Amino acid sequence: MIIRRLLLAGATGVFLAIAAPTMATPVAAPQGLAAHSRLLPLEGGQNFRDLGGYRTTDGRTVRWGVLFRSGAMDRLTAADFAYLDRIGIRTVCDFRSTAERTSAPVHWAAARTPTIFADDYTLDTAGLDFRAAAGWNAGQAREAIAASYPRLLERFNGQYRRLFRELLAGDAPLAFNCSAGKDRTGVAAALVLTALGVPRKTVIADYLLSNRYFDPRKAMVPGDPATQAWSHLPPDVVQAFMGVDRSYIDAVFRVIDAHPGGAIGYLRDRLGLGNGELMRLRRMYTVR
Repeated sequence: MIIRRLLLAGATGVFLAIAAPTMATPVAAPQGLAAHSRLLPLEGGQNFRDLGGYRTTDGRTVRWGVLFRSGAMDRLTAADFAYLDRIGIRTVCDFRSTAERTSAPVHWAAARTPTIFADDYTLDTAGLDFRAAAGWNAGQAREAIAASYPRLLERFNGQYRRLFRELLAGDAPLAFNCSAGKDRTGVAAALVLTALGVPRKTVIADYLLSNRYFDPRKAMVPGDPATQAWSHLPPDVVQAFMGVDRSYIDAVFRVIDAHPGGAIGYLRDRLGLGNGELMRLRRMYTVR
């Protein structure tokens, strides 16, 4: 297999891809994947989950072993990489900023390196003023986070569009991630499951699983300024930031539902997913 490295400069930053061959459709789950395992059995995984098994409104089921959501992968061990190699991860869409990827680089120690997509950009706080957080209570923190969430739809629209392009190209099994695997990744997962026809109630339940599977201890680095800043916040405010709340994802869905045509109109107009693309995604990533 020949691997090509591409570096494309654009007005919004630098796009890096390590290209690999595409996969034919439909996408089948790889052999050897543990049946019905939501959280992957990884030693250094952070919120690394399979999106399979969810029922759709038309009675189909999202395929196991082809769509994965995750936090940062920099703590994965050699055994973890070997596991991901066995289940055939082909593509990774890394939503982390330039600084996040630089401070926590991922060195794939496996026979096959997946195609990795990432944009160079500077992470902003989506309108959140962390300097004021020391004086907040938990309710104020949740309100501020919920108010910031709709901005993720606009800020990462290009990366979410790319994610769907890769899915339509059949470049799966595919994993997408950010640092915690709950905010940027949580919105992406909500969009993917919505596109596949998964009911809203189920989409929200998947989003809330980060409260179970995200491990804040893995996000804390002793001596790191950001870690030290967290230590000065009230515990319930830290929990609001470190966890997820239904109000956060509800704020995103209010924007989507307010779009002309609702969710279908939003997927069409903002993500380029017309009826044909939606039908193709469902043929590829769901099964009777």
